[in-house]
Amino acid sequence: MTDPPGDYRIAEVLAVIRQGENSSVEFKSANAHPDSLARELVAFANTQGGTLLIGVEDDGRISGLTGTLDYEERIANIARHNVNPPINIESAMVQMSEGRVLLVKVDRGRDRPYQTAQNQFLIRVGSTNRTATQGELLRLFQQAGLFHYDATAVQGTGIAGLNLAALDRYFNQYGFDLSAEDDKPRILANADIMTETGEATVAGLLLFGINPQRYLSYAGISFAHFAGREITEELIDKQVIEGVLSFQVDSALAVIRHNLQRPSRIQGARTEDTRFQYPEKVFRELLVNAVAHRNYAITGSRIRIQLFTDRIEFISPGRLPNSVSIAKLPIGVSYAVNPIIVKFMENMRYVDRLGRGLPMVWQAARKNQRDIRFEEIGEEFQVVLGFQELRYR
Repeated sequence: MTDPPGDYRIAEVLAVIRQGENSSVEFKSANAHPDSLARELVAFANTQGGTLLIGVEDDGRISGLTGTLDYEERIANIARHNVNPPINIESAMVQMSEGRVLLVKVDRGRDRPYQTAQNQFLIRVGSTNRTATQGELLRLFQQAGLFHYDATAVQGTGIAGLNLAALDRYFNQYGFDLSAEDDKPRILANADIMTETGEATVAGLLLFGINPQRYLSYAGISFAHFAGREITEELIDKQVIEGVLSFQVDSALAVIRHNLQRPSRIQGARTEDTRFQYPEKVFRELLVNAVAHRNYAITGSRIRIQLFTDRIEFISPGRLPNSVSIAKLPIGVSYAVNPIIVKFMENMRYVDRLGRGLPMVWQAARKNQRDIRFEEIGEEFQVVLGFQELRYR
């Protein structure tokens, strides 16, 4: 037997109150100013969403909503007119024993970043709202596809920092002789490898740089192999892989291959694996996905690959774009946080723009009854591949 809708809502409000104000819960009194309510809506929508209770004091006491004011219409108008762009919300009036409470739910916004009528870009941190820093705002615009960091200039670089031999090989496959051109900077600027002011772009340096990590020290891959299931276990191998992105992918794949145990037995004239092995293309896809889609505006954090006895984790700095959700990834979705990098890596035959890579990884795991998880944790996206067969109960 299901609970009546009213009882269900009452239980929901009480459960939210018990949590207290936190990163996803805020209490507001009945007379809260529209600008104050708009700030809460903006902060929730710009972060991970949340629940707003109107008619509840900061200490969790229900003060209730009085008078004839239509509070549901009021909050809907605030979401439409006091926020730019307008935010979609869900609201319900709940009759508690102490008085009425308006329950307002705000999802993580698809049209981020949102701002108030006073042009404030706010995010939720703990139980408070604060103005987004330049870096946080940059990430919000990146996730919205309004700004692409891989097109920005890397200060202090120039054509001398690019591997012209590698560029010649790349352009030659399209019948273009770059070495014969006198105005190479202009051609490279047209290809988004350099800027109009003569500096290498982030994409250009990562794809064709002589030493990309001289300027982008964090743009590499850290690999760690642990003897057990936790990072506190003995460290068997640890490496930092640097260089251009194609080298990083190929080298990291070789490191994974070297560290993976392949227990086997002699069966007739053949040697057969006694433990399930993922196809190499699975690891290659996850490496390519990590280097092509990580957020290079997040400095001080490398891509991390962590190999345990029961799983391997691929952890990439940066969240998914606004239009992409965890639920969509197994089905297939094409997105590009770094469109210039994706374009070149597709031409180099590393990337499939049809969005079939992660679904292939998902299917390879599930077909063989192995655990697989796509997760967003903080400002990171991670894929966890299990080695052991799932045990269903």
